[in-house]
Amino acid sequence: MRHRSERPQQAIGRLLRDLYVLAGGVAAVLLAPQLLAAQTAPTENPPAAQPPNAAAEPPQLGEKWVRLLRDADDQPVALQTAVVRYTGAWKGRPVNVDLVGAVHVGDAAYYADLNRRFTAYDALLYELVAPQGTVIEKGTRADTRHPLGAIQGGMKSILELEHQLEKVDYTRPNFVHADMSPEEFFKTMEDRNEGVVQMFMRMMGQSIAAQSEQQAQGESADAEILVALFAKDRARRLKIVMAKQFHQMEGLLSSFGGEDGSTIITERNKKALAVLRQQLDQGTRNIGVFYGAGHLADMHERLVKDFKLQPEQITWLTAWDLKKP
Repeated sequence: MRHRSERPQQAIGRLLRDLYVLAGGVAAVLLAPQLLAAQTAPTENPPAAQPPNAAAEPPQLGEKWVRLLRDADDQPVALQTAVVRYTGAWKGRPVNVDLVGAVHVGDAAYYADLNRRFTAYDALLYELVAPQGTVIEKGTRADTRHPLGAIQGGMKSILELEHQLEKVDYTRPNFVHADMSPEEFFKTMEDRNEGVVQMFMRMMGQSIAAQSEQQAQGESADAEILVALFAKDRARRLKIVMAKQFHQMEGLLSSFGGEDGSTIITERNKKALAVLRQQLDQGTRNIGVFYGAGHLADMHERLVKDFKLQPEQITWLTAWDLKKP
């Protein structure tokens, strides 16, 4: 990004825009855009397959779905997402179901790795609130007219990352839509007496609580952001600030839940797992469920309780490389 030629008012405007985007960034990265109204861009070649960037390790049920990896000097080196394999039997047949946690803006290598892994599944269930039968062409651009899409698009630019919709190859024949239509989504919200403003206020409450906790621990995200905005390696430093927020993910997303759950998490998860049940009933044995990491704690409970599947292993994938060049 070039800043030297900016006038003072332009620089202030850019900083205010960036701060606004970062303020909503954690939720936007963990929750997918809720509507697809994107235009198709020219087809681009899929990224070259990359070797696995994380090794499997024994599962730890208390582990989060997103983690900040640090080196021996306690410096952040990667933001990673979990792929958890569940095994068991369905109607007498052995089955594997992988929960594949997603962040919706990430490194190009991260999406290249996912594209390679997705070819191994008999069926890959994916999230997207869109009409049934929607086809996501290669190179589809995220809709920046939608609030979450705008935040994600802003983060892509500010953090020098790629957007999931633009890099994941949704045209593969094993991809299966496993989410609500817009009509189902808004009807469910209406039935549950939920609203966008209500969800936003709950999210803001959790965000304020998270910031208070950081300040109590002697950390100041505001100061880090201001320093990062003027640093030479601006994008990397801002990514580190954002990555530190992800350990608050569970509390943030619980603001969309409660005893009765929510449309944005609970009801969409029910829809996704209904599609999973259909696939299992059809005899599909090796299935991936590719959903935002914020959905997976609830999905884990449902796989164990309702599907009688047990977690067998965790593989960690690097979504953001935070190491110095």
